[in-house]
Amino acid sequence: MNRRLIQKSTLVFLMLILMIPSFVLAKGNDKQSTQPSENSNKPHLDYQGENPEFQNASVHDPSIIKDGDTYYVFGSHIDAAKSKDLINWETFTNGYTTPNNKIYGDLSKNLAGSFEWAGENDSDSRGGFAVWAPDVFWNKDYINDDGTKGAYMTYYSASSTYIRSAIGFAVSQNIEGPYEYGGTIVYSGFTRDEAYDANSKVNKKWDNTNIKELIENGDLEGPNSNWFNNNGSFKNSMYPNAIDANMFYDTDGKLWMTYGSWSGGIFLLEIDKSTGEAIYPGEDGTTADGRMIDRYFGTKIAGGYTKSGEGPYVVYDKNTGYYYLYVTYGWLGVDGGYNMRLFRSTSPEGPYLDAKGQDAVLPGNVDHTPYGNKVMGNFLFERKVGDPGTGIGVGYMSPGHNSAYIDPETGEHFLVFHSRFQETGEMHEVRVHQMFMNSDGWPVAAPYRYTGETLEKVNRQDLIGDYKFINHGKAYSGAYEKSVFITLTKDGLVTGDVQGTWEKESHNRAIITIDGNTYDGVFVRQWDPVSERTVMTFTAMSEEGVTVWGSKLLTKTDEEIVEDVKNDLTLGDTSQVIANLALPVEGTRHSLITWETSDDHIITNKGEITRPEPGSDSVSATLTATITKGDVSATKTFDITILPYKENGLVAYYAFEDNLSDSNNQFGEGTVTGNRIDNTGGSISYGEGQIGKSAIFDGQSGVRLPNGLISSNSYSVSLWLKPEQLTTHTTTFFGARSDASWISLVPNAWNGKTMVWSNNSGAWYDATTDLTIAQNEWTHLAITVDNGKIIIYVNGAVEFEGTNFSNVFTTTNANFSLGVNYWDIPYKGQMDELKVYEGPLSPQQVSDLAGVK
Repeated sequence: MNRRLIQKSTLVFLMLILMIPSFVLAKGNDKQSTQPSENSNKPHLDYQGENPEFQNASVHDPSIIKDGDTYYVFGSHIDAAKSKDLINWETFTNGYTTPNNKIYGDLSKNLAGSFEWAGENDSDSRGGFAVWAPDVFWNKDYINDDGTKGAYMTYYSASSTYIRSAIGFAVSQNIEGPYEYGGTIVYSGFTRDEAYDANSKVNKKWDNTNIKELIENGDLEGPNSNWFNNNGSFKNSMYPNAIDANMFYDTDGKLWMTYGSWSGGIFLLEIDKSTGEAIYPGEDGTTADGRMIDRYFGTKIAGGYTKSGEGPYVVYDKNTGYYYLYVTYGWLGVDGGYNMRLFRSTSPEGPYLDAKGQDAVLPGNVDHTPYGNKVMGNFLFERKVGDPGTGIGVGYMSPGHNSAYIDPETGEHFLVFHSRFQETGEMHEVRVHQMFMNSDGWPVAAPYRYTGETLEKVNRQDLIGDYKFINHGKAYSGAYEKSVFITLTKDGLVTGDVQGTWEKESHNRAIITIDGNTYDGVFVRQWDPVSERTVMTFTAMSEEGVTVWGSKLLTKTDEEIVEDVKNDLTLGDTSQVIANLALPVEGTRHSLITWETSDDHIITNKGEITRPEPGSDSVSATLTATITKGDVSATKTFDITILPYKENGLVAYYAFEDNLSDSNNQFGEGTVTGNRIDNTGGSISYGEGQIGKSAIFDGQSGVRLPNGLISSNSYSVSLWLKPEQLTTHTTTFFGARSDASWISLVPNAWNGKTMVWSNNSGAWYDATTDLTIAQNEWTHLAITVDNGKIIIYVNGAVEFEGTNFSNVFTTTNANFSLGVNYWDIPYKGQMDELKVYEGPLSPQQVSDLAGVK
């Protein structure tokens, strides 16, 4: 054979061998150990490196600062954490411990100047502290007591009610503290005349703040009559709650503090760099564009008219020349719809405008949802049956109260915030997302948390394919935006659940047009924690300030999709079913799942069961699922065994006669816990009860009852309570399938009323009465639940009746406790005569238990 021909053949063979991995990776899940750079402009370079490992921290309202090679976040309730890489965080604080507090030393003594007005064992913070939302920074110009210059400064909030608060500052030569009190500079919630809040001895009259001294020193011309409503109360619709301080420098080197929460809006004050004290305007006025300048509170830059808006944070970007103002709308709870908004200005004093040119300061008592670019709200990249990974997907609930950091060397921009999550209750953690500038100079947040990704050149061919798509919109509520399914076609079309066009400009610019709206952003490869792969994503924002995200899926044939769904499809434990089954009808990429039953008298093709009567045997049937995608289909069967109802009547009876045993002899003894359902170390004593003896709870302990007390959607609970304290959210009877699906009998809920509070994986229910049971008196409470109907009785009388109550107890091993749950302050007081029943009690039966004649 000709030598040249042999060389050519060998070369062609080697090229084919080298090309095989890229074609395999286009369809497969296998991870590769090497990756040519995206800058090579070759398609299908799908490097899958080591999985990132995260060490998470729980710091609410995190404010970020970098000191040397270490990032710090400081947050509410004196929490803080540090990290070298924004991925692994280490907490180093000890909360409200005093003395020997990690941040403030002798906390009570050190911050006494602020606590005189608010924050320590007062009013709504009774029983604890309320030290919130600090901002820490290095002030090279601060003059220390010994005459030297430079100190770390923290501006913190102390609060007793939703409007009575104060902002103070403290200084240290060590970023981790301890910080020494420097002064209290802004007060809110003061009144025209002498007045007091509930559970408080603080006289709220304005001359008990620093305003009196400022007037005497000539810094203010006098009190402003506009601060007060006609009845003399604080006008919180126009003036701020003094919390959530944020410090920043302008391009001239001036130091500013922006602050405020809800109600009256966000304000701005200049700060004396050498003393840390505020430079008050001294007299009232307006800005050139007509915004309020108050003699004491400063210049209004956002919000007002009782509309939500808190956690302001301003960061200057030298590359764009803008000051960016972040504000969070909504309420911080998992059902509160917290969401981050963004405005910008060429001046530190504003006006701050959104992408539509709307001012952050509201024009009146209007709906404020259209105002501000919505950076991020509640969302879920939903994991469908057949998708890689486990669980429901990845998403956030109430992400917000953010800070931001721009690396002075690389220009990388990071969004730092706390978030709650689907199906985990009020648990929260810090999250960091990288942000990228779109062509209009607006930061857009990456869809997934930061793992060290960089913005690189991407190849158009690698962008073509199927995506999960999120549109954050502008509205907010306790609901969350679920991902839908789209395809970016090679012809530049967007097809699927939304339609439009797409294109890539320059190295990575994303232009997505949907329903006539154009979204401008970037394509960037990121780590998807559900599939545990690095995937292509996009983030972009419209001229309306609406953010959209996309996360690319692996290329799959219809055969592979059907097989994935079949392998993943499960109904859990079907050997002892006691509640209707949720039968999925859709798998990944709009594959269809249909169901057939072998006996619809036992279970229907919608998963609705018919339980046998008490005393009957269990019954069985078979469900068959048919999975279809295109012309491909497959089946999978499930054997279902349905348990009979229990006998209607008494299930368990805890009389607390010097023990925690079940007098009905059906369940075991209760066990003493510490201050949470899942720990130890507490103590329960016994004393005179409503009937015989009772259990005495000391406010630091609870009782863990045996699992499975209730395993039905039809049950009743009866007990006597004599609370010594009524602390907010404290439970008395608590039952949970998980920490995201539970019911709680709460004597004093968030609204000050007695209620049954429930959450079933995000479906919240407030069965609230119009009363609050009394302290130091015996009260009989009973709950009856029957297939979604709930009734609450107080001393034998119906005080709440409702429908659509969630069926939480769908398993036979739910957890139960008295006086404690996973989160809240334990119950302090007495309990007696706990009785649990199968089925609903009648009104007469409840009256008999309550001793009503």
